[in-house]
Amino acid sequence: MKKFSVFLTFISIGLSAQIPTLTDEIAVSLSEKPLHCINQEYPNKTAHVINNEIDVKLTPKELHPSFYGCFDWHSSVHGHWMLIKLLKNKPFLKNKEEIINILEGSFQPEKIKTEAEYFSKYQVAKGFERTYGWAWLLQLDAELATWDHPKAKIWHKNLKPLTDEILTLWKEYLPKQTYPNRTGVHPNTAFALSFAIDWARATGEKDFENQLIEKAKYFYLKDEKTPAYLEPDGSDFFSPSLEIADLMTRILHQKEYVKWFNIFYEKRSLENISQLPIISDINDYQTVHLVGLSFTRSWCMKNIAKILPKNHRYKKHLEETSAKFLENALPLVFKGNYGGDHWLASFAVYALSK
Repeated sequence: MKKFSVFLTFISIGLSAQIPTLTDEIAVSLSEKPLHCINQEYPNKTAHVINNEIDVKLTPKELHPSFYGCFDWHSSVHGHWMLIKLLKNKPFLKNKEEIINILEGSFQPEKIKTEAEYFSKYQVAKGFERTYGWAWLLQLDAELATWDHPKAKIWHKNLKPLTDEILTLWKEYLPKQTYPNRTGVHPNTAFALSFAIDWARATGEKDFENQLIEKAKYFYLKDEKTPAYLEPDGSDFFSPSLEIADLMTRILHQKEYVKWFNIFYEKRSLENISQLPIISDINDYQTVHLVGLSFTRSWCMKNIAKILPKNHRYKKHLEETSAKFLENALPLVFKGNYGGDHWLASFAVYALSK
């Protein structure tokens, strides 16, 4: 395979910053990652709680017939989202038939029905993938719901039982969630609320949107001097502070946001999270999370820069740093092992799509 740097295309945004763009060639190269792992059952981290002797013998595919591959359920879900996104934005990809065949197999009604039933079959399963996997499932559903394509309409209809189950669980959980999760890994609350709000707006779920907004304000509106100078932890793929700042772009008007942002961040914190993460071992399943951190920092910074006025002292800095993170991380998607292969391409596509 060619060195990935050959594929990079850039759009200049100034003298010191460039943004890689999602060309057809890059899209095909990235799509190979989920295409290879969606039907790969092992290795697998099921996160399934064994309830009895029968459960011991259940395979990942028996537990989750649609989303059993890519090492874990959530990675499979956002791998599917990624393929939908690529087909939607680039309908003439040379491997589109292979992508369609993979998706067709996953969105079979009986398989999705089993996926939905999993959450009610076991009492402890109500917390399965809460709320990271839930957020990606809604992101997947939103992509299908907003795509005017015959296949998308069928797949969206077939996915509905699982989407409805996740929505029911989230509506039950949201009022009970007293505190946010501020970690830089899967349970991060701000990330999940952001994706859930996006889904609610895409599908017209106004009541749910309002509930999410009120919860976000309750959690974060009074935050100030966030200690981002302590980021990251050793296996972070989210910046806890940037996820909050990104979320608040969805719920505050520009003037309100600027006032909040100026109190939320101190100079030393912004300087710290603008540094590229050091990845000592890209083949380590936890350390490779730091590659994902560059992608999430990139898309958060880009969203934040958009809402800041032209004269804000950090607008240009955030634009250029966003590009720096994306440019640095994109080639790394192709340099590790299955620890990154099963998920990083999805993050790359999301960052490039922003």
